Amino acid sequence: MDKVFEKDALTNKQKVLAFTLTLLTFVMGTSEFVIVGLLTEVSADLNISLAVAGTLVSGFAIAYAIGTPALTAYVSRFPKYPLMLALISIFIVGNIISALSGSYELLIFSRVITAVVSGVLVALSMSIASDIMPESKKGPIIALIFAGFTISNVIGVPIGTLIGQLGNWQLTFWFTTLLGIISLVMSIFILPRKLKVQKASAKEQLQLLANPRMILAFFIPTFSIAGTYTVYTYITPILEDGLGIPTSYVSAILLAYGAFSILSNVLAGKIASRNGVSKLRYVFIVQAVILGSLYFTMESTLAGLASLMLMAVMIYAMNATIQLYLMNLATVYFPAAKDFASSLTPVAVNIGIALGATLGGYVVAHGGYEHLSWVGGISALIASGLAFISYRMDAAENLTDSEASSGVKA
Repeated sequence: MDKVFEKDALTNKQKVLAFTLTLLTFVMGTSEFVIVGLLTEVSADLNISLAVAGTLVSGFAIAYAIGTPALTAYVSRFPKYPLMLALISIFIVGNIISALSGSYELLIFSRVITAVVSGVLVALSMSIASDIMPESKKGPIIALIFAGFTISNVIGVPIGTLIGQLGNWQLTFWFTTLLGIISLVMSIFILPRKLKVQKASAKEQLQLLANPRMILAFFIPTFSIAGTYTVYTYITPILEDGLGIPTSYVSAILLAYGAFSILSNVLAGKIASRNGVSKLRYVFIVQAVILGSLYFTMESTLAGLASLMLMAVMIYAMNATIQLYLMNLATVYFPAAKDFASSLTPVAVNIGIALGATLGGYVVAHGGYEHLSWVGGISALIASGLAFISYRMDAAENLTDSEASSGVKA
């Protein structure tokens, strides 16, 4: 028993590596999301409308979703250590350009560059964790790396917003530049220098998207996230108009929501530790019930808040499992595309956010806020159905959970 424990235990180097990769996602998350709290300041300073300033958010998401898989497919043939350092350096330059921007055009350009580089860095970070960490720790560590984005919303974004409000919005991007430099210095000393590289052309890797198994797995997180964002996109009017909560308390409740979403990453690690995909079939049903419950709890402030906090606990519960599942399917069907596959989860999440916001907008335009709940619940049930189909296809192809986790087909 002791030998098994020692084999699966993390070494000090692995622990520091996990921290470094988590810090990196924290820095990228802060850089991505902090603009949301500064849109008013940016629009006033650059003399643009609030709607145009909003494209700094949507433009980032679109660039992330389109640019990440394409660039990942191209650069994954190169050695990871110098590649990671080069990309972090470009990330820093992107934030410096943002800090120096005096026009909307230059700022949106810097945001697009930062978005694409961030997406590739996330993909490579997940791939490195999958290669380096012990088998039993891969799920929890990948969940921890994903948690960097959640923590950035709870800590990094409020600090960055405060800096921008007390000084100016450019100062916030000098703050994210500093965080990027810290990440670069740590990465120079911590990242493994010799990691295996499986070379394949971008065209060969993109062919992975034609694999029905990959397409099916890709849309599992898309519909799960869409279910949550159908509701979350309109969480402020739900709190104020639906639950009757004063505007002065909304920011504190959103902070609590962020704190509860950190628990979601802990849950994600436990789900991914063993038989993850088989568990997800039922996790999404639970998510659907929680989302649907808001239809009934909207009549009570406390009950409604309980539904929203439980929704936060479920939001990222599938991340680690899906991340490993996509990489492992790629290992089975096209090993050279593993890095490319690792970029797909964030892309699926961004598409899910856009889908959820669109569904929510349609519902609000044609009905009340309470109807968002059951629409979101249906989306989560679709994710559950896709997970059921994937699990059965694994069984039909004699690809068990243990084989999927190791990437070896029976």
